[in-house]
Amino acid sequence: MDKVITRFAPSPTGFLHVGGVRTALYAWLWARKNKQNKGKFILRIEDTDKKREVAGSVEHIIKSLQWLGLDWDEGQDIGGAHAPYKQSERVDIYKKYADILVEKGLAYGDPYTPEEINSFRAKAEEEKKPFLYRKHRPKNPPYWDGTIPLRLKTSPKIYKWHDVVRGELEAGEEAVDDFILIKSDGYPTYNFAHIIDDLLMHVTHIFRADEFISSTPNFLALYEALEITRPEFVTLPPILGEAGGKKLGKRDGAKDIMDYEKEGYLPEAMFNFLALIGWNPGKGDNREVLTKEEIIESFNLEHIQKAGAKFNVEKLDWLNKEHIKLLPPEDVENKILEWLPENMRESAIAPKLVPVILERISKWSDVKTMAEVGELDFFFQAPKMEFSSDNFKEKLLYKDATPEKIANNLKLAVKALENLPEENFTKEDVKNSLMLVADALESRGQLLHPVRFALSGKDKSPDPFIIASIIGKNETISRLQKAI
Repeated sequence: MDKVITRFAPSPTGFLHVGGVRTALYAWLWARKNKQNKGKFILRIEDTDKKREVAGSVEHIIKSLQWLGLDWDEGQDIGGAHAPYKQSERVDIYKKYADILVEKGLAYGDPYTPEEINSFRAKAEEEKKPFLYRKHRPKNPPYWDGTIPLRLKTSPKIYKWHDVVRGELEAGEEAVDDFILIKSDGYPTYNFAHIIDDLLMHVTHIFRADEFISSTPNFLALYEALEITRPEFVTLPPILGEAGGKKLGKRDGAKDIMDYEKEGYLPEAMFNFLALIGWNPGKGDNREVLTKEEIIESFNLEHIQKAGAKFNVEKLDWLNKEHIKLLPPEDVENKILEWLPENMRESAIAPKLVPVILERISKWSDVKTMAEVGELDFFFQAPKMEFSSDNFKEKLLYKDATPEKIANNLKLAVKALENLPEENFTKEDVKNSLMLVADALESRGQLLHPVRFALSGKDKSPDPFIIASIIGKNETISRLQKAI
């Protein structure tokens, strides 16, 4: 092979989930890795199953790949030397190759009705034998005129093949059967069309999910019938649910890839995350936070693992946070402000909240969540001090300290903060002033705990020095006086 050509060929039957996207990602990476070998990535749409087709899916596939940063060198929407790239528009091409197989005596018309085939299958089940259509192959099949299914005439034998990831594989005679090439509606099956398209588009490496292993003997039979050289098979490990043990499915949380975009994940983080589900840069390279360019440079087929890999949301969140840290500070601020509710975004203190929010989020939608659950309310309005309903008085106390003791400590805090000029009311200045008071007490908590609660009304919040610096001198002293 003097060039590397890969493809992604999804069916427009609904949303694009993470398994399909990872297949596209690995195929894209191998093409980009092999630029020196004229690497090329093709996007092809396999839309011959019209009953399952979902309107808008093609546009959704394109949008998903573009969000992740996967471009293609030829294919849907951009054209190329092998257009068209939608299988429903290539029917005449498939018929040409179907006719070749018919002329060679390697394909024949299927005369049976679905009811007859079901009866054959039921009888095999009664006899506890695998159903094989070829055992019911008609002796004198009808002329194939395109109105009935066309089947490949196979010769049962043991098939052996090499998979780049799985190594040497083989299957017995029962794995090969006379499968349908062209359906009665005139459209080809996936088993037929993808092989013709890969041949004509000169695809060298097929990246695929592991469920296609069982169909490989039938593919090999067709390669032989057409006397064509088969491409390299690169079978990817399954993506497992977080619990492990079984493939990630809709019931286990498999989502449309664009849902992650809506939730505020960075495409760079999702790219990084998907690349590491079933692949690693290699022995001695423990990097986990990688840019697209670093992944392309490190990518190889030898380090694609055989065993299934878990879809770990915690890992995704961690990676996303790490990639957020790589963004320019002004971009981070703009994004956080963008996700804040309008009433908060327009406040003068909103920019001051950016570091506080950044510390507590892993994706942009967490900003919205923080606002919705009230985690930011105390920055914009003083907490209600209703002793009877909220036990505010009890929560201001620290261990065995009396109310009088806490009140006196808060008075010392107010006095210390009143001496700070408004322009010096920074986190560091507030901290220095309050720590001078706290260090003189038998316990720092007798000051810092009630100050925190007086400012936020919460047991858990950013430290009181940060809160004070954000809400300002006047509001800080006002809240402390209310607590006193």
